[in-house]
Amino acid sequence: MTLYLSRIRLSRSPSAQALSGLLSPPVSGPRRSAHHKLLWAAFADGPDRRRDFLWREDHDGGFLTLSERPPQPMDLFEPHQVKDFAPALAAGALLDFTLRANATRMKRGGKRVDVVMDALYGLPKGTRASERMVVAGREGKAWLERQGETAGFRVVRAEADDYAAEVLPGYRGPRKGQPQFGIVDLSGRIEIGDPAAFLGQLARGFGRAKAFGCGLMLIRRAS
Repeated sequence: MTLYLSRIRLSRSPSAQALSGLLSPPVSGPRRSAHHKLLWAAFADGPDRRRDFLWREDHDGGFLTLSERPPQPMDLFEPHQVKDFAPALAAGALLDFTLRANATRMKRGGKRVDVVMDALYGLPKGTRASERMVVAGREGKAWLERQGETAGFRVVRAEADDYAAEVLPGYRGPRKGQPQFGIVDLSGRIEIGDPAAFLGQLARGFGRAKAFGCGLMLIRRAS
């Protein structure tokens, strides 16, 4: 399967910039929803098309996508920077990675929970803020290790660079009891055991909430 790694940026034209408040709202939840719809414009070539791309917001305000098809050029965007993505990996290869993930697991009884949020709820309220990143690092690494068991890799090291709980985009109800999902930014190093299994999962993405910019693992060979 040929994949495409693309860098996408909103056009700097006055007409596109005039819409920036709608296309990139300042509040995180609405912004993720708006960005998802914005990127669909570059990939949705028909009303029945299902999402076949992963994405994340880049540090410079643009977007990185991994897709089965190259994004379509549009006046709304700067010319896309697209390259084929077909890394040649062998068992034993070491890769440095970054991953923005909605890391969840199923609890006994069939309830799905965010691994970090669930662990924080087990702590006294007064300690949750100070322990947040410690818990995020521990639970995020454990979650990634479980992913590796079926995705053909071993975690050499993993750290949490950030963790935030956000209101589910589109929710309009009262603040009390509002549905939230957690986003953890992980980085570190993995060792490849099964290249085919790893690349297959890399294309599908890791974790949930992929529509909202989670699941895309960026890799490079360890130096």
